[in-house]
Amino acid sequence: MEAIDLLIDARWVIPVNPAGRVLEHHSVAVRDGRILAVQPAAAAHAAYHAAERVELPRHALIPGLVNLHTHASMALMRGLADDMALMQWLQDRIWPAEARHVSPQFVYDGTLLACAEMLRGGITCFNEMYFYPGDAARAALDMGMRAALGLIAIDLPTAYASDAEDYLAKGLDLRDTLREQPLLSFCMAPHAPYTVSDRTFSRLLTLAEELDLPVHMHVHETQDEIARSVAQHGMRPLERLRRLGLVGPNLIAVHAIHLNKEEIALLVQNGCSVAHCPSSNLKFANGFAPVTRMLADGVNVGLGTDGSASNNRLDLFQEMRLAALLAKGLSGDARALPAQRALSMATLDGARALRLDHAIGSIESGKLADLAAVEFNVPDMLPCYDPISHLVYTAGRENVSHVWVAGRLLVENRELKNRPKNDLENLIVLWQNRLSMETKA
Repeated sequence: MEAIDLLIDARWVIPVNPAGRVLEHHSVAVRDGRILAVQPAAAAHAAYHAAERVELPRHALIPGLVNLHTHASMALMRGLADDMALMQWLQDRIWPAEARHVSPQFVYDGTLLACAEMLRGGITCFNEMYFYPGDAARAALDMGMRAALGLIAIDLPTAYASDAEDYLAKGLDLRDTLREQPLLSFCMAPHAPYTVSDRTFSRLLTLAEELDLPVHMHVHETQDEIARSVAQHGMRPLERLRRLGLVGPNLIAVHAIHLNKEEIALLVQNGCSVAHCPSSNLKFANGFAPVTRMLADGVNVGLGTDGSASNNRLDLFQEMRLAALLAKGLSGDARALPAQRALSMATLDGARALRLDHAIGSIESGKLADLAAVEFNVPDMLPCYDPISHLVYTAGRENVSHVWVAGRLLVENRELKNRPKNDLENLIVLWQNRLSMETKA
């Protein structure tokens, strides 16, 4: 018998690739953090001697979920400013609060909180865009979580950086320092066309091409954003990005709500990806992204939560269900965005946008063992006729029982195994007391 580190037996293994496959009574063998094999349980038991064996007789084992867009440390601003339009929310509440409070410690503590929430909900990888990305990285590593760090760039001074060159220099230094960390990857992260100049975009494009990094930014989130771009630049934001050379396979367009047919065709022709954030889109009343059309035409679409300040949950089960239901309701076609596609959007398609699909996003031999187990043997999950359908339309993050990242168990029986060294709850109370004055603004 071959020695391995871990053998997971599950009632169902749902590999995501190939789409729609459900493997009953199968086992996943793990060695050195990678999936060695996916086999029927009896064959796996005969082939392997495991240092640890986990039995999940009432569970579906799925790839760890990939949160394609978030601002993790804004978990400290959850509920700080609700029921407002996006630009009013930003200009009147969020940007002033950030100017007063955002610091390395804010980002570290807030990211710890976000990682704890995401891990307990089956999310094993998040694509981050915020200030002080090095402190976000430190929190993610302390929690054992995978992160794609956005090297943020805007043309506005903040406590983090004085100008666009300062943002880029600090981001590049961070990448050079942490590039060998196996849990970390990197993206260029210009905030949005309305906060980034042509000159900065040109510099950023050069760097993205030299380093072969994705470019992760908000695009076409509101009608107001588009109207301002037309007034200032004489063209819509996506056309401006095209002329600047940024519309290509590197681009992850976040939100992408207000797209016409020609713009969707542009994304398809250039191999772009979209981070669809349905809860945030709805909460700000920004509109409905044309996801059905994008998927039909061949755009790679992943799912993101956005930040806790604008959602207010880092919950990809909620986003899967909402994305599927919105697609059906808006298209008038109950077959639009079926459950297996929603699951792929939350796993493999998000990994593909980050260029991590060779390593994560599906349960296949050779890939990293980023896995989540969802327990089905509770009253609100019974009966089950189709486990993939159940994952999208019935399950919630509260049904996640176990989570592994690179074969390391981080959640067991719904409890975090790797709790922060600091008293996270008391830290959050301290931040709440500091931030509570903002609610009186």
